[in-house]
Amino acid sequence: MAAPPMFFLLATLAVGAGLGMLIAQNPVSSALWLVLNLFCIAGLYLTLNASFIGVIQILIYAGAIMVLFLFVIMLLNLSALPELEQIDWARVGAFMVGLVLLSQLLYVVALEFSLGVEPVAAMEAADAGSAATLGKLLFTRYALHVEVAGILLLAATVGAVLLAQRRFE
Repeated sequence: MAAPPMFFLLATLAVGAGLGMLIAQNPVSSALWLVLNLFCIAGLYLTLNASFIGVIQILIYAGAIMVLFLFVIMLLNLSALPELEQIDWARVGAFMVGLVLLSQLLYVVALEFSLGVEPVAAMEAADAGSAATLGKLLFTRYALHVEVAGILLLAATVGAVLLAQRRFE
């Protein structure tokens, strides 16, 4: 079975791409690191038998949202931003050690309260991740959440257009 090794490989690549996105000096290369991260996350969904969500991850996030990000980067004229200071690797290391300690603490707490995740059969996961099941949930149980997310995205788009328009005047 190749799913667990592929899952951990894609998870490691996703973390590495996330770090590359944070460390990159150029905003366009940072956006490209984010595209790699989004593709790795889509691969993680595919290894978990959630094929619909994996394909939507590629189409929506790695496609449409990243094009929007690149347009915003081009509109904002990021060459006028001040230079960032050098990375303090001691702080980065301390942050990573803190994350490791926090994950160990959460693992111990999860074991103490029996909060472990139980594995799901492949057929159940494929059925729960199908387009019909997700559509039914989105339009019934989570309809308000989807509408609020749409309103927030609309407000963010209007704000970005107003900010870009102010810079060109």
